[in-house]
Amino acid sequence: MKYTLSVNGARREVDVAPDTPLLWVLRDSLGLTGTKYACGIAQCGACTVYVGGRPTRSCVLKVESLGEREVTTIEALSGPAAEAVRASWDALQVPQCGYCQAGQVMGAVALLTTTPRPTDQDIDSALAGNLCRCATYGRIRRAVHDAAARLGR
Repeated sequence: MKYTLSVNGARREVDVAPDTPLLWVLRDSLGLTGTKYACGIAQCGACTVYVGGRPTRSCVLKVESLGEREVTTIEALSGPAAEAVRASWDALQVPQCGYCQAGQVMGAVALLTTTPRPTDQDIDSALAGNLCRCATYGRIRRAVHDAAARLGR
């Protein structure tokens, strides 16, 4: 079935089964491989994208349920909060293997967009569903605080 999706600010047409998870549409049909597959059951956060501006697990969201909502992937994440998070991630050398980082970054940017001065509890709560196999949670938390400071918050 053909669907016209709004992905990263562009209209894209795909021909996939209605129950195809958005993750596979992004990776296989559109070549946007920054969004990762890990658990397949919306538990780890590696597949996080924004749908209608909200962090969403793309591994369980069927393409037929998107409607007109805009999808934003790590490839198109932009703006002051995104720049601050990326700079902090680099400065504090957050990633080890890097596999979970797209989801972590998407979650951190969403948090800083709604909570300018997050506490440790805010960060832990907002990113609790984003698993990191390398357990860099301490560095992730420090990087979110650093990003907030870079934003002058």
